[in-house]
Amino acid sequence: MSEQENRKLKYLYHHSGIDYRYSVVSDYSRPIGEWKFYPQTENLDPFPSLEQRMNWFNRYAAPLSVDAIRNCVDGKIPDDAITHLITVSCTGMSAPGLDLQIMELMDLPKTIYRTSINFMGCYAAVHALKLADAICKAEADAKVLIVCTELCTLHFQREATSDNIASSLLFGDGSAAALITAGKEKKKGFEVTDFDSEVVTKGKKDMAWELSSSGFLMTLSGYVPELIEEDFESLVERALGKRGVKKASIQHWCVHPGGKRILEAIYKSLGLQANDLKQSFEVLRQFGNMSSATILFVLKNMMEEIRHRKPARPELALAAAFGPGLTMETFLASYH
Repeated sequence: MSEQENRKLKYLYHHSGIDYRYSVVSDYSRPIGEWKFYPQTENLDPFPSLEQRMNWFNRYAAPLSVDAIRNCVDGKIPDDAITHLITVSCTGMSAPGLDLQIMELMDLPKTIYRTSINFMGCYAAVHALKLADAICKAEADAKVLIVCTELCTLHFQREATSDNIASSLLFGDGSAAALITAGKEKKKGFEVTDFDSEVVTKGKKDMAWELSSSGFLMTLSGYVPELIEEDFESLVERALGKRGVKKASIQHWCVHPGGKRILEAIYKSLGLQANDLKQSFEVLRQFGNMSSATILFVLKNMMEEIRHRKPARPELALAAAFGPGLTMETFLASYH
């Protein structure tokens, strides 16, 4: 890489709004002689294959998922009370897969209902919440565990294309879990309702995620923030209009921090106030974009902030995430 390209990269990283990201690949912070994932060569040959990347996913995703689950459920319900398990990832797939690995590590009941949401991208957590909501409405005793685990940094690509630079700049590894129970469970937290989904087909080629022999390939054009700025307000108005809710009634905006420019585009589209997206910007700063897990990080921070204030009345949030398609998913959440 030339000196000019190095300066450009430093500028982009400095203005990304991201201070920290995490990875299961320790090579990124170690000298070349200590690399374990990449070959100890300057040109990275032989470059890691898809098989090697999936082997690392199978090694690290399940323990990380269990850590997230423990952080979510310990002290709330016993493991054998979990009735449904939904695993979410777009960065690794196999069969038997992550769901069965988690079952074995946690010794969950072999009769547990399980499903996997794969390759839907950054909005997949919303899809998982929608599925959990439907399950809880159908089964009064359901206790649905969602875990989103993304090891994005396994898919680093060495060619300095604009797409590869963008993905290397934005994405980090992370896992988040959520427990969804039927309405009769009277515990402090968010009640999630009223899901909506729309596809902006003119952005189909601007955000994509494809398999290749050298890992998964991201397409993320610079046009995505403009598409979101152009269409997000109308999406929100349609979603709220179906429920007779006014935008002024929304007290919290839980938006997937796909990147600094995307959050700034939403500010402009909705005419938000200075701190309305503070939780999204903070998660972006601390962790980067962790694909599907990211919005659950934002939701957790928001829930803890509300809980600390102990509001006398329920507070209403609108959550939104974006992914390939260009797909935009939303839901309402009321904190009780």
